[in-house]
Amino acid sequence: MLVCRIYGAEDLRVESVPEPQPGPGEVLLKLGAGGICGSDLHYFQHGRIGSFVIREPLIPGHEISGTVAKTGAGVTRVKEGDKVAVNPSHACGACKACRAGRENLCASMRFLGSASVFPHVQGMFREYFIMGERQCHPIAADVSASELAFAEPLSVALHAVNRAGSVLGKTVLVTGGGPIGCLIVVAARLAGAARIAVTDVVDRPLATAKTVGADQCVRADRLPDRAGTLAEVVGEPEVAFEVSGSPAALATCLATTTRGGRIVQVGSLPADGVQLLANQIMAREIDYVGTFRFGAEFEWAVGYLTDRRVDVRPLLSAQYPLREAEAAFRLAGDKSRSIKVQLVAA
Repeated sequence: MLVCRIYGAEDLRVESVPEPQPGPGEVLLKLGAGGICGSDLHYFQHGRIGSFVIREPLIPGHEISGTVAKTGAGVTRVKEGDKVAVNPSHACGACKACRAGRENLCASMRFLGSASVFPHVQGMFREYFIMGERQCHPIAADVSASELAFAEPLSVALHAVNRAGSVLGKTVLVTGGGPIGCLIVVAARLAGAARIAVTDVVDRPLATAKTVGADQCVRADRLPDRAGTLAEVVGEPEVAFEVSGSPAALATCLATTTRGGRIVQVGSLPADGVQLLANQIMAREIDYVGTFRFGAEFEWAVGYLTDRRVDVRPLLSAQYPLREAEAAFRLAGDKSRSIKVQLVAA
């Protein structure tokens, strides 16, 4: 079978390896569809994301759906032939964070396709892969493998909106119109946001954001260069989501968010830090909070997708067979031509 591995910056290889076999409590899945995430792109382009650095060949991929090919002894949650959404998080369930219901902050998290620990936790960009049965969510609804692969990024967006507190009736700003930015538009609308503005420096993400429900889309690089300009265009949002990972976008959020508002940091900022005008946070009583991955939101995301309360199909730009993984990664890295690119087994 084929497997995609990243050895370092700009060094991606598709290799042939033996097909694995499931053990007790395990499931062998055949890849249905796998979305290329921003973190996967960082690993490919830079050999790292933030402080997570590739130190051994890494199989990326954590936005995955699949079909059950075989089950190991004792598996009862799924059966051969089932279509499943895969939760890439494997929390310990015993640490302080897990016991507090914040399993996304688990001290011993095993998150698929991540270089956060060493040896790395290998991901799912491979034709067949083994998964514990508790991470497999069987789906009976008529929803495609490509749509199910959006369960993970939709979970990220739902968790980010939860970290914002209530957005009911509020004006929301999203800086960064990529896949997560667009899904935050969807999640904020589900949570009752009254008005949503999105900024980016590329036209395609803005057009997609408009398609999925943004009220206003703004090219941030075409605004006059003066403080407060964005607020003159979109108003002063009560809640801002910084999704791009750009220090300039964070500065914009600080300058634009209303007094007493909240900024949620979603994007990964540069590993060497940023210059932060912290007095704005103090003097204007702005809440600045982080958001990291997701917890119970994964099950919510699966439900939204299978019930058709959320339509993610406008975000899918292209699918490539696994053997063409490098071409898929290069397209995914070109935001003028793509929003979400997926890999499939065939």
